[in-house]
Amino acid sequence: MLDVLVAGGGPSGLATAILAREAGLRVCVVEPRPGIIDKACGEGLMPPAVAFLRERLGVSPAAVHPFRGIRYVRDGHVAEADFPDGGLGWGVRRLALHDALCSRAAQLGVERVEGRVEDIVQHADHVQAAGLRARVLVAADGLRSPLRARLGLDLPPVRPKRLGVRQHFHVRPWSPFVEVHWSDTAEAYVTPVSSDTVGIAILYHPPLDGGEGRTPFQRLLSGFPDLQARLGQPASAVRGAGPFERRVRSRVAGRVLLVGDAAGYLDPITGEGLRLGFDAAEAAIACVLADDLPAYEARWKALSRRYWWMTDGLLRVSRLAPARRMMVPFLEQAPFVMRQVLGALAI
Repeated sequence: MLDVLVAGGGPSGLATAILAREAGLRVCVVEPRPGIIDKACGEGLMPPAVAFLRERLGVSPAAVHPFRGIRYVRDGHVAEADFPDGGLGWGVRRLALHDALCSRAAQLGVERVEGRVEDIVQHADHVQAAGLRARVLVAADGLRSPLRARLGLDLPPVRPKRLGVRQHFHVRPWSPFVEVHWSDTAEAYVTPVSSDTVGIAILYHPPLDGGEGRTPFQRLLSGFPDLQARLGQPASAVRGAGPFERRVRSRVAGRVLLVGDAAGYLDPITGEGLRLGFDAAEAAIACVLADDLPAYEARWKALSRRYWWMTDGLLRVSRLAPARRMMVPFLEQAPFVMRQVLGALAI
């Protein structure tokens, strides 16, 4: 019998499996998609996520592009701040990150089975799923999480719907920062992911269609003419994600623990999604080792509290048109505020 069965082979699921193996547990990952998996995301890792990858997981992707902080841009106004203590983030293609995590998991002897976890049978001391038995099932099956829905843990959203689209472009990165370009209706996140490629992730509120023969991504990008003028030819297809807000009744259902986006998510606006997933994976395995699964709920709430507070605050401000227009000019005149916000995110 396995100690841990992980449903979902994305970054959070693989982090859970790696930590389980490093703790000497028997673990198997069940994932329906073969090979290396891509996903629409900003691809910028904040310094705490970088540290976790290197120090806790032993993972260093082959190709990363360091960045030193965050820059906000709007209508000629610029507000920027470095990460505290000279910390560096990584711009890294999702494919490169997933490949590195898969390699590390394989190196540690994590078994990976192609399939899907559907029916779950829970017993007093184990779970049966996907033809396997394990003491604990970790559901790391993503934002839409079929397992979370099957367990009746979904709660309805309470905030306006937000979606995201992402595409890469051939151009030499022009900034040592991740840039966030603001308009009245969207934000465009520019992440350097190699010496000749940047990723553009645009977050917005629907409804939106392409109009005039354009795709939604093209229409959104046209709202940032200065940014659009910098870009070369597309280097990838457009991918979409969302809606982002996922409210969850509980992260614990018997012998099932929810990790990563499946455990609940609000928005990528602060760039902390992967860091939150890694921290939750560590908390889940600690609870497995302590044989105290109910404790995971409180640990998850404690580690995610700052993320929910800061993300909700930024979303509230960004929904107010006057505040949205004045945010970057204000931060330009009050750089210490920008440094404080970035310092809180980089702890």
